[in-house]
Amino acid sequence: TVGDNPGLESSVAVFIDGVYRSRSGNALSELGPIDRIEILRGPQGTLGGRNSSAGMINISTAPPEFTFSGHASASYGNYDQIRLEGGINAPLSENIAARIDGVFLKRDGFYNDVVNDTDVNNKDRYLVRGQLLFEPSETLTVRVIGDYSKKDEACCAAVFVQPDSAQLSRVSPGLDGFTRPLPGAPSLTDPANPIIPVLLGLGQNANALNQGTFNRDIYVTPGRTYAGETEDWGGSVEVNAELGEINLTSITAYREYSNFQASDTDYTQVDILYREPTSDAGAREFKTFTQELRLQGSLFDDRLDWLVGGFYANEKLEVRDNLRFGTQYGAFAPCRIVNAVNPALASPTSTGCLSAGGRAALAGAFGPATPLIFAGLDNLAQINDRGSNVDVYNQKSENFAFFTHNIFHVTDKLDLTLGLRYTNETKDFKAAFTNDNTMCPTQRALFSPLLGGPLDALAAGIIGLSCQGNSTSELDGVTISDKRSESEFTGTAILSYKPTDDLMLYGSYSRGYKAGGFNLDRSALTTSTLLNPALAGDTANLQFDQETVDAFEIGAKYSSREFSLSVAAFRQQFDSFQLNTFNGSVFLVQNINACSDDLGGADLDIDGTTGACDPDNVKYGVVAQGVELEASINPIRDL
Repeated sequence: TVGDNPGLESSVAVFIDGVYRSRSGNALSELGPIDRIEILRGPQGTLGGRNSSAGMINISTAPPEFTFSGHASASYGNYDQIRLEGGINAPLSENIAARIDGVFLKRDGFYNDVVNDTDVNNKDRYLVRGQLLFEPSETLTVRVIGDYSKKDEACCAAVFVQPDSAQLSRVSPGLDGFTRPLPGAPSLTDPANPIIPVLLGLGQNANALNQGTFNRDIYVTPGRTYAGETEDWGGSVEVNAELGEINLTSITAYREYSNFQASDTDYTQVDILYREPTSDAGAREFKTFTQELRLQGSLFDDRLDWLVGGFYANEKLEVRDNLRFGTQYGAFAPCRIVNAVNPALASPTSTGCLSAGGRAALAGAFGPATPLIFAGLDNLAQINDRGSNVDVYNQKSENFAFFTHNIFHVTDKLDLTLGLRYTNETKDFKAAFTNDNTMCPTQRALFSPLLGGPLDALAAGIIGLSCQGNSTSELDGVTISDKRSESEFTGTAILSYKPTDDLMLYGSYSRGYKAGGFNLDRSALTTSTLLNPALAGDTANLQFDQETVDAFEIGAKYSSREFSLSVAAFRQQFDSFQLNTFNGSVFLVQNINACSDDLGGADLDIDGTTGACDPDNVKYGVVAQGVELEASINPIRDL
């Protein structure tokens, strides 16, 4: 799952030593010695539970053993990368074994920040993991794991893609990025791109715009940084017990994860948007408790392998953000308006981006509203170093599930697998805002009367740039809250047949589920041109619904000592697909559906709540289908 909004959960569930990690980014770091990694594709709704609509990754680290051993390794790479890894395993008694592993990794950044004389996108991290294994009897094992890891890294800078790599479209309506390359569109340095003279006029080094795509020099705003820090720690206890003919597994875990990341958010040398390097810079803190219980065994002379279980999770998430307009936003933003009117008149170093000559050229251009337009540009010029002091979002999630997974050996060659899971989830959401952008309500009051008239687009543009991302003092001191609950059945049905020991034919159906949630971002409250509904307590725009997928697959797998081959045809239908979409300013999560009605050529990727489609005729909006072929040769070695 790709997205910078922590309210968006994973599509691929990640488990490390049986413990669920609620976000993939919280899990994929240094892991130390690995025992095995299992990758399961497609919905894993029975055993993987929620947030496994696209698959599951199950990572098992090396466990303690009752023999003394140790390991150590060191490596060196370019950018002065040093990686050290080591560990010791030792039996403490006949029934207790212990293991400790550690990893240290350090590397210089591969981007050179020319302006601030530092490197960016470096690595500086370490991991320590300790384990104890108790085997008091042949029928009982207890594994205790504790780990701590830390990163202190400057991330995530980038360079501009240049025409030698691909054509670029014109600068997007947003202030902090560029659209993806489009065939035939002007390149970044094309004179048809009116933003370039504005950036250059405000101090942007031209090398950043003209250098090759893979050049390692970047030009960050003076004094801005990408510094960040991440801490991740936790512990788990896994108990496996044989209770007669029944096997019991219990996994209890608690984890905490925290991260903050400062940024020069606009990726230019001009100070347009930034996050100050404090613990509130795009910060996210997770506190998660999980408990899983499983019982499994066999019945009917081993004709039935059965499993039943339950799962509970309690997660507290706090997100803090201090995104602010930079000290040159007031010079940059008016030029966006002037460029839309007449790029030849743009004067980045003049108040409101208009020189005296430019104002004379536009005298009377907007009729009686001309003085108001000039005042709006001058007001924009005053929005410097304004925005959020700190916005705080708190989300508490409780989740419980019951599941069963059963394999019926109908004959020696024919198996039927049936699985079912019921999941219930509740999320409580609260947010509090502090903001000092007093110019937003001023501009909204001035230009709202022009909305809907001949100057609608111009008025909306001025308001939008004044209140970009709902950065407004109208939110200062405002608190909002909301709650959502959902429940879902997921499961699987598989029929497999083995005509020979080397060949298996199968057909399967599975249903997956991904939890709904909240966009933890003030930008999602409403469009900037409207009175913010948050002031009336309306938080509906923050929510997105749960995603479900129905997956069908037929195929064959052949495996021998020398050769393996698998062929599969699949179709996956996603309902209320959660898409991380760019709204011109930030990325927000939206649900994508389609309509079975004939909309006369209108876009079928819609939200069923917009009224464009009869709610009874809303259907799945994303389909993935195809045929997959995999083959491998295993050379025989007679040693």
